[in-house]
Amino acid sequence: MADLSQARVLMLAADGFETVELFEPRKALEAAGAKVSLASLKRDPIQGMEQDLNKAETATPDLTVDEVDTDDYDALVLPGGTCNPDKLRLNERAVEIVTEFMEDDKIVAAICHGPWLLAEADVVDGRRLTSFPSIRTDLENAGADVVDEEVVVDGNLITSRKPDDIPAFNQAIIDALVEELADEPA
Repeated sequence: MADLSQARVLMLAADGFETVELFEPRKALEAAGAKVSLASLKRDPIQGMEQDLNKAETATPDLTVDEVDTDDYDALVLPGGTCNPDKLRLNERAVEIVTEFMEDDKIVAAICHGPWLLAEADVVDGRRLTSFPSIRTDLENAGADVVDEEVVVDGNLITSRKPDDIPAFNQAIIDALVEELADEPA
């Protein structure tokens, strides 16, 4: 198993996140030793959903988006759920966080509807990625080369389509972090 004890990962989510797309990557990253922090629009618990139909578990953020300093993190994970990225893309600081991670060439991983935030941040032009089918036109209109694959890695950008892709998504994030940490000076 990978040792990510030096890795610091930020997850960004709001009400309406798809529970498995937040909890499963967080669990996998923490099992590998990473420190994972959850940021949201508020510190109150945020409501998770199961397939956008049923309320599911809540998650309590560690900090708000206004408290995030992207220099403190090695990677950003954006879970999906229809309402979650739609709420986040209306928040200027949430969009800035995505932009800062991309400008700093840090790992950015988005699944399902999560890539909506990438389009809002205007960071997908010329990039190869995937997403849930219903937002692919939005991504193409933002200049992305959208494909239908389980997981797509384009440089620092990792994307997946849906909850069934979570195992491959998690592994791609862990592999990218292992590589990134190996490249850092001791």
